[in-house]
Parts: sequence; C-alpha cells; structure tokens
Amino acid sequence: MSYQVESPIAQIDGQNLTEDQRYYLNGYFEGIRQTGVMFNDIEHAPCSSESSRNRIDEILIAEERIKREEHPLDSYYRIIENAQTNRPPEKEEVFRFKWNGLFFLTPTKDAFMARLRIPGGQLKSYQIREIGKAAKELSTGYLQVTTRSNLQVRLIKPKDAPEFLQRVQNCGLHTRGSGADNIRNITANPTAGVDLHELMDVSPFVFELSQYILNHREFYDLPRKFNIAYDGGGLIGSVEDTNDIGAKAVRIGQNETGLEAGIYYRIKLGGATGHKAFANDLGILVSPDQLNKVIIAIVRVFIQNGNRKNRKKARLKHLLDDWSLDRYLQETEKILGASLMKSPLDDKGLSVGQILSDPPPVPHSHVGIFDQKQIGKKYIGLSMPVGQMTPDQLIGLADLSEKYGSGEIRLTVWQNLIIPNIPDKNIEIVKRKAVKLGFDWKQSHLQSGFIACTGNSYCKYASSDTKGHALKLINYLKKRVVLDQPVNVHITGCPHSCAQHYIGDIGLLATKTKISGQMVEGYHIFVGGGFDKNRAIGRQVFNGLSFSEVQTTMERILKGYLQYRKSSESFQESTSRHDLNSLQTIFCDDY
Repeated sequence: MSYQVESPIAQIDGQNLTEDQRYYLNGYFEGIRQTGVMFNDIEHAPCSSESSRNRIDEILIAEERIKREEHPLDSYYRIIENAQTNRPPEKEEVFRFKWNGLFFLTPTKDAFMARLRIPGGQLKSYQIREIGKAAKELSTGYLQVTTRSNLQVRLIKPKDAPEFLQRVQNCGLHTRGSGADNIRNITANPTAGVDLHELMDVSPFVFELSQYILNHREFYDLPRKFNIAYDGGGLIGSVEDTNDIGAKAVRIGQNETGLEAGIYYRIKLGGATGHKAFANDLGILVSPDQLNKVIIAIVRVFIQNGNRKNRKKARLKHLLDDWSLDRYLQETEKILGASLMKSPLDDKGLSVGQILSDPPPVPHSHVGIFDQKQIGKKYIGLSMPVGQMTPDQLIGLADLSEKYGSGEIRLTVWQNLIIPNIPDKNIEIVKRKAVKLGFDWKQSHLQSGFIACTGNSYCKYASSDTKGHALKLINYLKKRVVLDQPVNVHITGCPHSCAQHYIGDIGLLATKTKISGQMVEGYHIFVGGGFDKNRAIGRQVFNGLSFSEVQTTMERILKGYLQYRKSSESFQESTSRHDLNSLQTIFCDDY
C-alpha cells in the first residue's frame, strides 16, 4: 500500500526514518489530508527533535507510549511513593504496576491483586509458609491457584504493596513480569522428575528459561502477553498446545534417516484458546541441549515483528495469521544463525521413527494417589473447590509436605496441587491430615473437572460470580447426576477466557441476560471442547441463560449424555456425533 501524501518529517535526531516509521507517518498525514487539510502549499518550519518525538508519540497506541515514556520496570519508585500515603495508582500507573505483578482491582475493589511467578508451579515449604504468612498479614486472606500453576493473593492495600513484594522476593520467588506485555508463568508437568511415565524431566528447562528472562530486559517489552509450556510426558499434561509456545517430548527410535535415537522435542506455536486457536506444529525436532536456545529465538522473532499498533491483533497467533509457520521458522533460524532439523509430521501426526509411549488413561489424573519412579514413594493430588484456599490452609500444606514428604508442593493448571515424595508408610496419615485441612484426595468424575476464573467478585472484566456459581453448580449436580466417566467443566467470566471455556467438555462463558425486564448474571454454554489428542473447540449450544436456568440445563446435558452415548463413550465423543440441532433436542428433554 502507498499513500499520496509524503510525511514532512524525513529524519529524527539526524537519523533517516526507517521504512516502518515512514509508512506510519505517511498514513497519518494522508488521513489529515482526507479531512480537508493540505500541505502542498505550506512551507514547513524545521522540525526540532522534540517535536518529532511528540509527533511519533501521537501515532503510538497508549500502551506502547506509556512503555516508551518510562519502562514499567523503572516505575518501582512510584509503588513506594504511593505506599507512603496509601494512594491508589493513577490510570497509567495501573498499567505500569502490572510489570511488578500488582493488579489494581478498581472499580471492583480499591486494592491490589498480586500474581506470583512460580516456575513450573514448584514450591518449597519455606516459600509456601512465607507466602501464606504474608497473605495472612497483608491481605484479606484470599488466595487462588490459577490455570498457569500459579498463585494470586488478594486484597493488598497500596501501603502494603512494597512489603508484600519484598517478602515474595526474600523467599526466592518473584512477581516481576507476571502480567501485561510479558512472558507469563512458565508451566510444565506438575509431576516432573517423579512421574513413572514421563520421557524427560523438564524442570531444568523451566528454571533455566525463567532465570534467563529475569536477567534480560528485552523480555519485558513484548507486543502482548506470551505463554510457554513444556511437556515431558507423564500422567498429568501441561496442555502445551494452548500456549504461544508448546514444547513436547517425543521418543525417536531407530529410523532410516540416520537420526540418532533418543528424546527430542517438537515445537508448537500460536496457541490462544480464547481466540479459538490451538498451537500448530512447527515441523522441527529439537535436541534437549538446544531447546531453550530455540525457544528464546522464537520469542525474539515475536518481539521484533509482533503487532504494536493494535492490541486486539498483537498475540503470536495473529502474526502467524499474517505470516506462515515456514516464514516464522526462517526468521527463527536467522536469529539462531543455524538451520534446525526439519521433521514434518506424517499423516498419523507422528515424527519420523517416533515410538509411542502414552501413559495409561486415568480419569482426572491430577487428583488421587500414584506411584513415583522413585521406589517406595508416592505423590498425592489434592483438590480444592475451584482453586481457592486460605493462608492457614497454605501454611498447613507447608507443614504437611515438610513432615511427611520432601518439603515441596506442585501447583497444576487444573487449579489444584500435588504433594510429591511421600514414603509409602506416610500415605494414610497424609490422606487424613489433607482432608482435615479441607482438601480432597478422592477423584470425582464431576467435581475434579471443575475450573473457574476469578469472577466479578474481584475482576472488573467478569460478568458473573464464576467461582460462587461453580460451587453452587457442583453441589446442585452432585445430588442429581451420577457420572461414570470424567467430565471437565470450565467456567469463565469474560471473553479473555482465563478458564479456557472453549476446551472444556462443557464450557460456560459469562454474560448478562434479561429476565422479567431485569439484567441478571447468565452464561452461554459450549460443549465438545478438548485438548492434546482430543483437541477441539467447543460448540455453542445455548445462549444467554440465567444461572438458575444453567443449573437445570446442565443437569439435562449430563443426563442426556448418559442416555444417548454409545457404550462407554466420553462426553466429547458422544457430543461430536451430533449436530447442534440434535444436541439442543437431547439437552432439552427431561430425564
């Protein structure tokens, strides 16, 4: 595309404009011309460097302008200044403070939510205890496990924010970069290093990359948020195909290409399930010793080329929509200065020479008791209602893991936790004490599959009380439906889809709906979503139901599934056989 009007600005600070700068400015002045203003008969006064910068700032979107005026990591002094008078952040500070993991909850609450960075969701008992104490002393005591194996703490007043950040860092954790235009918490298999069925322990990759990010400022100015997940195999996956970058281990056996047998990684790019997109295979195999180098190069391509003009088109998915996987690979290789090992998937979705070693199917494998690869030890998966817990519960977990395990817990993307390295002789007492703390180790085909985002109690974007409704829905359905197959129910409060409603067997997206002339909290309902080998985007079957209608509709959906499935079909398998009209008919019957 070319513009009819050339920008009157040719240089900035004595440097010729780049092609992109010239493109932006030409478009800007062409837009002015179309409003009736002409430049051809005007003699331009020389532009000072300051006026040139101001003119370019007018073109930047607000978020990019704010980042250029003062890098958000340089704004910590503002947090200190505000704390002195307990002053809430101003509008631009709200954006800047996200770089330090502080999210001001106005208009819902006049306080911060703090989000941590917990690489791979792995926590030591001393860290657990300190976070629990800090939450108890400096917040209202509301903690939640997120769908990125992370912790969020609410509510923290401006006057307490510096102390909270300091205490987090003092115990070896961080909040830096946990929100906004940064690489979010890096996720992995929560049983990495202890799982009987894993191909490789991915923990070293997670820790190495997390430390690399902390020490390189370039990774704190992305065009938009960015998610990375590693999957080394095992019973509990990392749902890596919902991430911007997903790295999955595969075993390669003897083959005709001369490729040495061993464990390699396949890379997937562009997952953003809130945008109905799964990550797609990049067509390469990467050896473990090169894995993080390749991932860093991939991120750098995004930093250099991602859309900074339109935040609605700024995710990696959108860059891939404009480019192609082949082009992205070429740009990655330019940064690496080397070619990568090409290995397209075959028609069965396998690498050349790949040996399948799938773990046994286990319903909701994140809950229950399982043997470890370490002989004589087990890990226990504990569930809690929609990922919520109190500081006392968290501190109790520290004591439990320290006394009967190895002094650590692992958070999962399913909003629950794992205690690893429990000697066989201690399992029964851990079960009893976990229940006493308020956690459940028994897998439930219904309750174990519920995930809910924060909801409108604490999030300004949410349209409904997702966590409160999830708890009511669990209690309602437990009394009316008995399942013999696991079902995942994902409840999210807004289109940002933090609870990934599109990939649940049943997904609920909050909305406002009118009942008897009054606006009430309601949901759209989707069915048939899945991930990994069952990846699929859920289809919307009901629109704008009030929550009371949702309860009875969910009962009919589950009973309809049980009535119309074939043999022991999963919920996804059963619903995928029917078109939407048929599903609506099935789900509207009384059983």
